[in-house]
Amino acid sequence: MKNKVRIIGGEWRSRILRLPDGTDIRPTPDRVRETVFNWLGQDLSGKNCLDLFAGSGAMGFEAASRGAAQVVMVESDPEVLKSLRANIRTLAAPQIRLIATDALKFVDSDRQRFDVIFVDPPYRLELLPQLLPKLSLHLADDGLVYMENDSFLEPGAGWLVWRRHRAGNVHYQLLKKNEKNG
Repeated sequence: MKNKVRIIGGEWRSRILRLPDGTDIRPTPDRVRETVFNWLGQDLSGKNCLDLFAGSGAMGFEAASRGAAQVVMVESDPEVLKSLRANIRTLAAPQIRLIATDALKFVDSDRQRFDVIFVDPPYRLELLPQLLPKLSLHLADDGLVYMENDSFLEPGAGWLVWRRHRAGNVHYQLLKKNEKNG
């Protein structure tokens, strides 16, 4: 489905989100989202989530659809921002807050803590090694980081890989803070 993504679970199940033409958006595939939200337990009621590099917003919209109290989406591309704003309006989603800035600047300047952080930067930028050490400051106790890439990245001593899987070229994992070393 080109330029569209379907929400697969929760209150907005089967709703279609429109995406802008000609952008570098790579929505997380349906089967990956299904697996991740099974790992997360489907119901995110009361959780605060961060969708860095929001892009299509698929992960953030899925979290909100499943009851997240707040979803902060961070995106810098002006065309993508327009699309995200339109989709937020269409879904009447006041729990989603869109922040128009660079994801690295957001991480360096913001001090909120989140229960789930979704991190899926454009693969070609290779930002995960630079970004991951900064995320522990933003993670609530018992929080999880979802990380997606074109290969598995070893997260380092401050992290434990809780779940890991691959679907085609998408390598994804859920990380927890390693309290012994973090």
